[in-house]
Amino acid sequence: CVLVCCADRIFYFRIHQPLTSFCMVGNAKAIPKRYMTSILLYPEIPAKSIGTFSWFSNKISRKLSKPDKKFTADMAYGMLASGSCLLTDIVDTLHEHSKKVNSVERLTRHLNKGVPGKALNSYLSPIRKWLPNEPVVHIDDSDIVKPDGRKFEALGLVRDGSKNTDTKNVYEKGYPVTEACALTENGHPVSIFSEIHSSEEKGFTSINDVTFSAMERAASLFGKATFVMDRGYDDNKMFLKPDSMGQDYVIRLTARRKLLFPWEMGSVNTASGPA
Repeated sequence: CVLVCCADRIFYFRIHQPLTSFCMVGNAKAIPKRYMTSILLYPEIPAKSIGTFSWFSNKISRKLSKPDKKFTADMAYGMLASGSCLLTDIVDTLHEHSKKVNSVERLTRHLNKGVPGKALNSYLSPIRKWLPNEPVVHIDDSDIVKPDGRKFEALGLVRDGSKNTDTKNVYEKGYPVTEACALTENGHPVSIFSEIHSSEEKGFTSINDVTFSAMERAASLFGKATFVMDRGYDDNKMFLKPDSMGQDYVIRLTARRKLLFPWEMGSVNTASGPA
């Protein structure tokens, strides 16, 4: 694969194809010079992705300071080029003149600040335009498992979803992750909330409060939404929260849930209609 610069455009050629077939990557001026070496070293990166990553980072960081803009671009490009979210792998693709450990520390300092409010708003604003009125919002918990971790901050215990069975729950050291995704009209999920948390953190209240924060963000962003959650959310608190906000919801019930019908009271599995 070869990159050819011509005027202000970059063209991406695949050697095993006729040279008449090429893809225009994008505006060369939009791609920082420090990434050009990496682009040549990582030809497996999709051509269209190379041309759009800087547009994406500029879109969400346009109101940030220059250090924060550089950090956003470095992270977006580094994950794209390395196919990894590890800082050491990301730094390898940046080819900076400073020592690797110093570059990792620089990215770590920015990550410790959290997501700037201006960047979050710049991300959520265009998302609102992509989604229909009153969209479906899926909320679910996942986990990040660190079984060999020793020095991680606020490391707690989580159920390892990859090892759990119907008869056995496996617990490992790690962190819970709460994610909320809204569906576009084509059924494509778009993240609107993602938070790693731990019961070991100072000031932590409950996982329910994290879930409520996801609901509140969706309600403020869309006005009205339909929340869809699995049976792990079969809890009276989860029914009352969207009710209080005037939101619709669909929650899968567990077998222990009791249902009251005019003709009988029974569990989800045993309740039946009148004869």
